Amino acid sequence: MSLELVGLLVYLLYVLKLLAILLASLMLVLGLDDLFIDIAYWVRLLIRRLRLSGKFERADEQRLFSVAEQPLAIMVPAWQEVGVVGEMARLAASSLDYENYQIFVGTYPNDPQTQADVDAVCLHYPNVHKVICARPGPTSKADCLNNVIDAILRFEADARVQFAGFILHDAEDVISPLELRLFNYLLPDNDMIQIPVYPYAPKLFGLTAGHYVDEFAENHGKDMVVREALTGQVPSAGVGTCFSRRAIVALLEDGDGIAFDVQSLTEDYDVGFRLNRKGMKCIFARYSVTDPKLALNRNWALGMDRHFAQVICVREHFPRQLQHAIRQKSRWITGIVFQGTRNLGWASTLGLNYFLWRDRRGLFAYALGFLVNLLLIVLLNMWLVTLLMPEAWRFQSILTDNRFLAALLLINGALLVNRLFQRFWFVSRYYGVVEGLRSAPRMVWSNVINFFANLRALRQVLEMGDSRRVAWDKTTHEFPALGLPQRTPLGRRLVAKGLISEAQLEAVVTSPLHRRLGHELLLRGLIDSQQLLQTLAEQLDMDAAPFNPFKLEARLIAVLPRRLALRYAAIPLAEEGDTLVLASERPLSQVSLGAISRQLKRSVRCRLAPQGRVTLGLRHWYPGQHQSEEVRSVLAVLARHQDDAQLFERICRHQVLLGELLQVRGMVPPSLFNQALIDFDPERGSLGEHLLKRGLISQAVLDLALQEQAQEQRAAYLIAREVA
Repeated sequence: MSLELVGLLVYLLYVLKLLAILLASLMLVLGLDDLFIDIAYWVRLLIRRLRLSGKFERADEQRLFSVAEQPLAIMVPAWQEVGVVGEMARLAASSLDYENYQIFVGTYPNDPQTQADVDAVCLHYPNVHKVICARPGPTSKADCLNNVIDAILRFEADARVQFAGFILHDAEDVISPLELRLFNYLLPDNDMIQIPVYPYAPKLFGLTAGHYVDEFAENHGKDMVVREALTGQVPSAGVGTCFSRRAIVALLEDGDGIAFDVQSLTEDYDVGFRLNRKGMKCIFARYSVTDPKLALNRNWALGMDRHFAQVICVREHFPRQLQHAIRQKSRWITGIVFQGTRNLGWASTLGLNYFLWRDRRGLFAYALGFLVNLLLIVLLNMWLVTLLMPEAWRFQSILTDNRFLAALLLINGALLVNRLFQRFWFVSRYYGVVEGLRSAPRMVWSNVINFFANLRALRQVLEMGDSRRVAWDKTTHEFPALGLPQRTPLGRRLVAKGLISEAQLEAVVTSPLHRRLGHELLLRGLIDSQQLLQTLAEQLDMDAAPFNPFKLEARLIAVLPRRLALRYAAIPLAEEGDTLVLASERPLSQVSLGAISRQLKRSVRCRLAPQGRVTLGLRHWYPGQHQSEEVRSVLAVLARHQDDAQLFERICRHQVLLGELLQVRGMVPPSLFNQALIDFDPERGSLGEHLLKRGLISQAVLDLALQEQAQEQRAAYLIAREVA
């Protein structure tokens, strides 16, 4: 090797030494910053255990049931989310231990596929509402949420209800069964509530998706806890966040009717600071449940802590591909670092400024971490050369002979060991030891992702000249799609079966209808109730339940309280093991079935009943105080002629419930009617009185509906008199 080349290498090594000292010094600052959070967490945990040990019982899920359900609204922005919204609604309806909630899905006018998917979901779930944004998409998540809030406020005015909480979720979120119970419990005293987010762990070599596991496990297991304790300020994660009504009203007042900043890429992050400056209480809620069936993390793994892992949280899939992760994280960096610095500035308190620094330090911390990794690779190669070639020049001595650098490396090494342990600990407590061990190699890959996300964010800001002009990059969401079957209209099914002709169908649908199509066909004698039942059951993919309401077992009737039977217009039909089978003339939603199941403390399922059978059963088995003489006469005649199928057919055609009549005639929209049913108690008054009190109908509308119902009942009475 020539002397010139040796000299060049020596100069290069001196530059590397200076660079190593600089990087090591900066890493020391960042390491001490992280160490402070670690110490604060463990000291706080120790103090709490010493103070609270033996003095208070640990809170469990039973406490959440002590508060009556308040109306809650779930806000879901959806751009190109075909198949995702339906699965979320299905899981929410079947698993949420709550009834008094509505889901509002924001869609765009130029996204017809997502709109069609949401329309199909709305047919299955009456508490899901489609919102169409004013502008074509994609605009921004904030703009979509503003449109959703506007729709919620209109729904409130129409339904005469006020939502106590407004909850942020993405379409791919998997929601804890008790999430709404927790928000409902905490809302009276808090204005913003954030619960933990835990990504789903990837397969063995899923480094990209896995680095989200590590970051969220440590951040939502430790950092957010310390942040709330030291400052009382909590940034929203964009999902699993509940705002009180007072908070939403304050945001609307600040923005002259616009709650979220439409030019912000991290509107959820901004809102936490805006509310904090107003003196509103923001909390990070880690609330554990004792029943594993109510937790989302049910697969036990070595190293998991049951109390820590069975926390009420949000689960979701994060990007698995490198380019998607870089795109998502660059949006976070742009919103938090560039836009956040411009829009929020700095706070008036030292504690809050410290955490603002931690939020924004990523601008150089990610680059620093990447450079440290590169320097480490260079040093490892030099060490390998010395190891494999003992006679080679020992260039690394220029680095190792510096005591200051050696001390920095020693301290940083100790801090790195602590960093690895902290991450291993918090990942292991939720995911198990195996995932905890994987967090070490994933930390290196995390530095790579964050570095390139940082470069992308910086490039976008420089190209635009203004961080607020950077476009919204939506994250591609993953979720098992819900196969919602396309429903063939009832009329077309009846024609296909040869039960009615094309001319008969056309004559019925072109005449002024004041009833549902099937009911009108029954009254005209074109089909019978069994034919209608079988066709509807096929259309709705439900089991049919032809039954005689007078031949039901009294012991079954006693199982379902009157208030539930009348509220949901259902009657007990049979028992299949521990499952109670209910009959209803209209399909009960999963939300309603879940509410009934929770109150009866047993599983329930629904079967479709023929026209009028459930109505007669309710009037026979659950009579009201003001039941008319005509109704009692009809019931008495049918009781004496229980086996007269033709008589049942003729009378059942004229049986109609008040709620059904109001909806068919357009007097009350189904969505508002379903919301009104949530707090309807038949023991306190009739349905008509309840709707009147809620302001959904006027006295004139109620009188008209009761008059039409009486006319139908009069027709049934005349038929009964013929037989009597």
